[in-house]
Parts: sequence; C-alpha cells; structure tokens
Amino acid sequence: MVNIFWNREERRLRAFWRLLFQTLLLLLFSVLASWTAVIVGIKWLGVDSSQLMNSDWSTALDVLAEKDLTMVTLITVASLIGVLASVWLAGKVLDRRSFADFGLHFNRKWWEDFSFGLFLGALLLSVVFFAEWALGWIEIKGFFISLYAPFATAVGVGLLNYICVGIREELLSRGYHFTNIAEGLRFVMGGEKTAWLLAYILSSAFFGLLHLGNPNATLMSTVNLMLAGILLGMGYYLTRELAIPIGLHITWNFFQGKVYGFPVSGLGTASSVIAIQQKGPDLWTGGAFGPEAGLLGLIAMILGCFITVLWVRARR
Repeated sequence: MVNIFWNREERRLRAFWRLLFQTLLLLLFSVLASWTAVIVGIKWLGVDSSQLMNSDWSTALDVLAEKDLTMVTLITVASLIGVLASVWLAGKVLDRRSFADFGLHFNRKWWEDFSFGLFLGALLLSVVFFAEWALGWIEIKGFFISLYAPFATAVGVGLLNYICVGIREELLSRGYHFTNIAEGLRFVMGGEKTAWLLAYILSSAFFGLLHLGNPNATLMSTVNLMLAGILLGMGYYLTRELAIPIGLHITWNFFQGKVYGFPVSGLGTASSVIAIQQKGPDLWTGGAFGPEAGLLGLIAMILGCFITVLWVRARR
C-alpha cells in the first residue's frame, strides 16, 4: 500500500506535505521578520508605539513606510529574510537537500547566466518603452524626477527593493514551488519530463494569482502575469538554476519603474529617470497596472522566451 505521507525510498515527506509545511514556515518567519521591522521602525523613527502595537502588523508596516523611505527597504529586507529562512529550513529538514540545490550554485556559469538575465530584463522593457514612444502613446514629462526624496536615494532604495523582490519571488516560486511540484507530479504521473512541464505551468499560474490583489489588477493583468511566470520560469526550466530568473526579474522591475516610469504590477512610482504620461489604449499599454497588463508587454514576454531559449542552446 502506498503511503501518501512518507516516501520510503527518499526517506522524507511527500511533496504536497513539504509544500504545505514550507508555507506555514513562511507565514511564521514572515510575521516574525515583519514585527521585528515594526519594532525597529518604532524606535528609529520615534513613532507613537501605542498607535501601532494595537494595529495588525500589516497596518503598522504601512504607517511606517509612509513616514520614511528607508523604512520601505527595511520592510522589504524583512520579507526576504522570511522567505530565505523558510526555504532554508524546509530544505534542510523536509526536503533533505542543500540550499544551493534550489538553483543557487554560484559558479562561473551561474553568474554568466545571471548577467544575461539582467541584460534581458533591461532589453525587453526598453523595447516596450520605445515602441510606445514611437507610436505616440507616451509623453515624456521630465527627467530624473523624484517627488519625496533626493533622486539618487530614491532610485538606490528602489534598486535594493527590486533586488530583494527578485530573489524572494524567484526562490519561492521557481526554486521551492516549481521543484517540489515537479517531484510531486512525478510520483503521481510516473514521468519526469511531463512532471516538470506541468510544474512549470502550475507554478507560473500560481505566480500570476499571487498578484491578483495588486492595485488596478484586472483579468488581463492576471493572465499576463501568469505568462510572465512562463518567461521567468523559462530559465529555471531549461537550466535548473535561478540565475536567469533572478537577473531578469530584477531589471524587468527596475527598468519598468525606476528608469522608464511605468507602473510596476499596479504600483505607481514617485521617482524615475524618465517621467512619462501614458496616452495609448489600455489594451496595448496596460493602463494603470503597467506594461505587464498590456499586449505590448505580452509581446515582450514572448520575445524574452525566444531569446532565453537561444541563449541556453548556445551556452549548453
């Protein structure tokens, strides 16, 4: 009789239970890290603690983020620590594998792929920007704009935040979820190739659903972000490493928000190298959600998948 909880050959829990317990660990570590950020923020900024400690932790974080730009970074780093801690502990105790086995083998080839990912993210958003500009769908309102802080500080904090987001989301969505879903499906279906393909699709769909609650989200933005998960997951699917996804994720967000002034997944930006006003049809530009919800963004994603395949084939 098959044991649905325990894999006797691998001497560990089956994939479903590993995913479940890692999610619980993630919630635990995220709350602990976020509350630590709240406590540090209270002492650092001199905020009335009685006002915040009676609030839920997410409300407290929002209040602190509005008061200081650096606090945004502290909150983002705390969130990254929660993911790192949960994946490391789940990997060690539940998966019986090293942290590096989730796609973080920092050898020479890894860093070359990472550099390619950085280049690709910048290239794809540049294609979107210049296409909209050429079509007259955006008007450039100024350069080196920052509303609430010195430009260099605002952009530097934004870059650090996008680095944290890129590492956090790729390690979770691709590194842990993708890997364990594939292993679980292999147990159900008996074939590794089919299991990896289905895990690729499912983890990408889950990535899109994670952004369903973002400001200005629409059905098209959610579908497009599922397809963005396909783009981000392509490098991991082909190489089993997170180098390309992390690099691509970082510069995709950074160039989208801090260079070209687009909204990033529904979130507006108060500082950017180029300040723009969008005029084109929302169907193509994505409107208030940003290029990720538009057809131009979709074309960029398809182009990115094609270029990634060419890179991996040339390298391997």
